[in-house]
Amino acid sequence: MQTVSATEALKAIKSGHNIFIHTAAAAPQALISALVERGPELRGVKIYQLHTEGPAPYSEEQWSESFEVNALFIGANVRKAVQAGRASYIPIFLSEAPLLFRKNYIPIDVVLISVSPPDKHGYCSLGVSVDCSLAAVASAKIVIAQVNKFMPRTHGDGIIHISKIDFAVEADVPLHEAAPAALSEVEQKIGQYVASLIEDGSTLQMGIGAIPNAVLACLGNHKNLGIHTEMFSDGILPLVENGVINGSKKVKHPGKIVGSFVMGSRKLYDFIDDNPVVMMRDAAYVNLTEVIRKNPRVVAINSAIEIDLTGQVCADSIGTAMFSGVGGQMDFMRGASLSQEGKPIIALPSTTSRGESRLVNCLKNGAGVVTTRAHVHYIVTEYGVANLYGKNLKERAKALIALAHPAHREQLEREAKEIRFIF
Repeated sequence: MQTVSATEALKAIKSGHNIFIHTAAAAPQALISALVERGPELRGVKIYQLHTEGPAPYSEEQWSESFEVNALFIGANVRKAVQAGRASYIPIFLSEAPLLFRKNYIPIDVVLISVSPPDKHGYCSLGVSVDCSLAAVASAKIVIAQVNKFMPRTHGDGIIHISKIDFAVEADVPLHEAAPAALSEVEQKIGQYVASLIEDGSTLQMGIGAIPNAVLACLGNHKNLGIHTEMFSDGILPLVENGVINGSKKVKHPGKIVGSFVMGSRKLYDFIDDNPVVMMRDAAYVNLTEVIRKNPRVVAINSAIEIDLTGQVCADSIGTAMFSGVGGQMDFMRGASLSQEGKPIIALPSTTSRGESRLVNCLKNGAGVVTTRAHVHYIVTEYGVANLYGKNLKERAKALIALAHPAHREQLEREAKEIRFIF
């Protein structure tokens, strides 16, 4: 491992290279800044990433000839670039994303990562993000690491020896933090309905955001819950501290909190630091349906942008405008469905911030179907719960109309009759 400045390290990147940037809160900001400084002399560099947190200046219009961003999941910092055509989206299940690099479908010349300082044996940790970043590291020709004292050392797959790092840049930059927002009345109601579906001894998958936090806030009286999820945030901490989450009923990795990446507050990062209860694994493992289904009572809690009355779930786009990505939704929806007494759940407010119904007769033109009508089970809004599994199209339409905002129900029913969902 050669310790150099960020400017010196980034000289390794040449025009036409494929590079990968570490995921979410692990995005190495010192290396990103040095990369953009080289923008004037670089052309046709392809950047691959899942979503990253913090600035993504390489996606700005002035660098469109220097850098081409390819997102495996669209984060807020590149969304405008994707929608403007300066960046692009690669649709893929998170469980399969590591294979893009391991099987050399996308050869990586240089990987930019953020790691913890090496321990006495010379091992660093990928910390808060293992996901598909581990596969990118393993397949890259050149590894450039920002060594950051703020990066927690986590147990699991994300261990890298200094001998595998070509250039190390010492830069102590606090990780991006995502503070939990106050819950609205709608979110609290949804949380209560979802929590009512969760039985003691369940293993949970959930993401970040208001609805997962609202669900977790309602689980204080539950017992023996477990975690096997692609990512987790601060919402689990009170339940771990109170013994509600203890993983005692899990078949795969009992007693362990299994995840692939983490995003939250400094308190969360301190919690996972050198904590043997937390196991950070490769997304090809965490999100593998065969692994997920082995735990009993898996409850997968995911969100959507809109759902049509047959049960098709759009979760990655608003019409033709790409918004996020497929991510791990289908991995866990299917895994929960196959789990003994498992429950795949899609939870969403009944309306958008502009008052439009999220439950619709037909998805917007160009909208992407992430969870098909054949995979969907439970739908939850602030107006209740519908289980669509085994229901015919007429029964589904009626059940979903009952979950819509009252202001939209009459029109939905009228439209459903016009297109013969309801007779």
